[in-house]
Amino acid sequence: MKLTVFGATGGIGTRLVRRALEAGHDVTAVVRDPGRMPAGLRERADVVQADIMDPGAIEEAVKGADAVVSAMGPREFGPTTVCRDSSRSIIAAMRATGAGRFLMVSMGAIEAMPGDDPFTRYVVKPVILGRILRHGIADMRVAEAQVRDSGLDWTIVRPPRLMNKEGKGRYRQAVDRSVPGGYTISRDDVAKALLDLTGDLSSIGHVVSIAG
Repeated sequence: MKLTVFGATGGIGTRLVRRALEAGHDVTAVVRDPGRMPAGLRERADVVQADIMDPGAIEEAVKGADAVVSAMGPREFGPTTVCRDSSRSIIAAMRATGAGRFLMVSMGAIEAMPGDDPFTRYVVKPVILGRILRHGIADMRVAEAQVRDSGLDWTIVRPPRLMNKEGKGRYRQAVDRSVPGGYTISRDDVAKALLDLTGDLSSIGHVVSIAG
């Protein structure tokens, strides 16, 4: 499979590139600074330095891809448009080149869903996380709306709180609902889920929640 990864030097993106290479896939990693990618991955992946916010600059990176994954996300708590701007650009590049399969990492905090316990539904997500992560959530809501309206074969992947601990090599998932009791997941297991979902055509047009 030919896989293109945006956000390839981030916590999830780096792990996804590594997993995909180990599984024998051809990986194009789109980055702003190639020096931030581990040397062992730079040597094996096709590393493309480009401005992700410029659709024309990334068209060649998505052309012919079997799946395109965006692991872009805000790194700060202040106002941001990085998710909506990057998703808009990726969608435009994919439309221009005919690439169809698109997966985007979102966040479980974005809204309460069936499967959430009452405390999470009425307190944690709308009050606690809704206040702390309000800027990132606002940005991601726009990004999700753009993906839904893109006409691509999309899947939105919503993890809960991300952890840097070693992955379990397994995860739980739920389609168009939250994973009951799913409060955390390792970034490595998110990468595993993304790689699994690239070939899961039943997930097209759905929000897939994942948790450890």
